[in-house]
Amino acid sequence: MKTPKRLEPLIEDGLIDSVVRQLMSGKEATVFVVNCGDETRCAKVYKEADKRSFRQAVDYTENRKTKNSRQARAMAKGTKFGREAQEKAWQSAEVDALYRLAAAGVRVPKPYNFYEGVLLMELVTDADGNAAPRLNDLEFTPEVARDFHHRLIVEVVRMLCAGIVHGDLSEYNILVGADGPVIIDLPQAVDAAGNNHAAGMLERDVANLRNYFGRFAPELLTTEYGKEIWALFQAGTLNPDVQLTGRFERNEKAVDLDSVVREIDDARLEEAARRARLQSVE
Repeated sequence: MKTPKRLEPLIEDGLIDSVVRQLMSGKEATVFVVNCGDETRCAKVYKEADKRSFRQAVDYTENRKTKNSRQARAMAKGTKFGREAQEKAWQSAEVDALYRLAAAGVRVPKPYNFYEGVLLMELVTDADGNAAPRLNDLEFTPEVARDFHHRLIVEVVRMLCAGIVHGDLSEYNILVGADGPVIIDLPQAVDAAGNNHAAGMLERDVANLRNYFGRFAPELLTTEYGKEIWALFQAGTLNPDVQLTGRFERNEKAVDLDSVVREIDDARLEEAARRARLQSVE
């Protein structure tokens, strides 16, 4: 096929040898199958901001790091420079997340390079060597549905242990490779400790898995892995080998408001006494 303009610099620099075909086109990017020496990989070409439908929600971009204060101010004001910086930050978020998750042993495509808005990464294939199908394109027996659900919950835990929440996990961004499910599409990934919406996003990711696989194994619909996982994460006891139950016990104990008020009053009195002591010294 004719080489897309955005891929020409990668051919000129020897990162890819040729373009085989277009694999898919989505709201964020177009993905091509490419040849790199003896290997077949995929090249994800991010669409420019004015040519894609997905909008960078504040919930996702909250607390994302910028290179400097000038860049941060420009992004906040929405200047041309700021929009360009925000676009680069949005794209690099997926690249950073892929490298971080791959290092943590999470089942994601192996990243190779990021150049001029193009992410070069592993092509996930099925047992016959063809591009792997998406989860939503397949039907499952109850046994396989339970197995895949379990394996993906383990991946969610591994991701969280690495400090990352996918933020948009569903049957549409999970591939089924020869060795099982592989998680893709991470430009909206958030830092678990630095984003106030991380808990809700994690619970939504897990609920999406529960609801999808619950179509094939209805008993999964009563599980609460999301709340259980986040509670363990908050308690500092989450690890990749944790044994989950799928149950979550809420703390129904009523708050003792009188005790809270007394503690606040005591703190105020202590602060007043401290200030009085300082004034007497002066």
